[in-house]
Amino acid sequence: MAALRHFLRSTQKPLWPHISHTWRPVCSSPAVQQVEVGKLDGAFHVTMIPGDGVGPELMHSVKEVFKAADVPVEFEEHHLSEVQNMASKEKLEQVLGSMQANKVAIKGKIHTPMEYKGELASYEMRLRRKLDLFANVVHVKSLPGYKTRHNNLDLVIIREQTEGEYSSLEHESVSGVIACLKIITREKSNRIAKFAFDYATKKGRAKVTAVHKANIMKLGDGLFLQCCKEVAELYPKIQFDTMIIDNCCMQLVQNPYQFDVLVMPNLYGNIIDNLAAGLVGGAGVVPGESYSSEYAVFETGARHPFAQAVGRNIANPTAMLLTATNMLRHLNLEYHSNLISDAVKKVIKQGKVRTTDMGGYATSLDYTQAVISNLN
Repeated sequence: MAALRHFLRSTQKPLWPHISHTWRPVCSSPAVQQVEVGKLDGAFHVTMIPGDGVGPELMHSVKEVFKAADVPVEFEEHHLSEVQNMASKEKLEQVLGSMQANKVAIKGKIHTPMEYKGELASYEMRLRRKLDLFANVVHVKSLPGYKTRHNNLDLVIIREQTEGEYSSLEHESVSGVIACLKIITREKSNRIAKFAFDYATKKGRAKVTAVHKANIMKLGDGLFLQCCKEVAELYPKIQFDTMIIDNCCMQLVQNPYQFDVLVMPNLYGNIIDNLAAGLVGGAGVVPGESYSSEYAVFETGARHPFAQAVGRNIANPTAMLLTATNMLRHLNLEYHSNLISDAVKKVIKQGKVRTTDMGGYATSLDYTQAVISNLN
């Protein structure tokens, strides 16, 4: 415990480059200064990675709405795709160079092919590791005027996304036998636990739930759970409990209101992100973001390329637009963030213009234009 306290006190940099959503800095900090690096000629420079599937179409919606709202952001667009033959070490280095200069990016899903072609780590995973984007945050919140099975939901999923099952450590021991290594470290478990409790503290959240499978994976998940318990002792004002991953899935479907902030390892977070998104309307409505100590990458909460919708003008821009408003808030562009998020919520609440996944008949362009028309 003494060693943990020393680790936490010795952390000089914040665990994220700036405070997301409605968090605001109370004074000048290295985090704010880092964001300023990407500001040139009066505009913030942001790296844009359209990704695969409907990603480019959703980014078009973002650019159109930003233009209409006169948002002071300039996008540096970089294409990185394994399925469109636009992925290489050189292109990855270009993206990393842009990110290192701008500190902030907005990103679509980079689709990972199923086929093994000699590389286990996808470009999506390489990007996360190179930038050390260890914390994925998905705020699952019901949209006003859009009814689902569970309404008035408001919970946050925090996922460690640089180790665990997604460590790209697989090999064939003997013919027909594959060993896949799951890596859990004390350092990264402590870091994500501290991130979750700091998030809960600054957002006024009451409870953190650690999600695990320590009853079966006694050493790996056992270490993660132990780290969460030790960090929890340093935050006596935050209620802490634990839940096994399979029970958590059932409880989310039956009674999601019992949850506030959930923290978990990589694979569980990927599953829970998508499950929880389904509670409030699906992949098309939930925003998300990923943080390192230096960088912030904004992407939809449920990462789905929706390849079958490419070119059909039916993709729902809601999640990407709300993701973009979170990015604006991160850049201290509070006015523009509220302007766009309010317009999105007005369109949904009015119920006249909705894409097919929300029970409507509107096209992506119809929806984008409706948001622009509601900018006040």
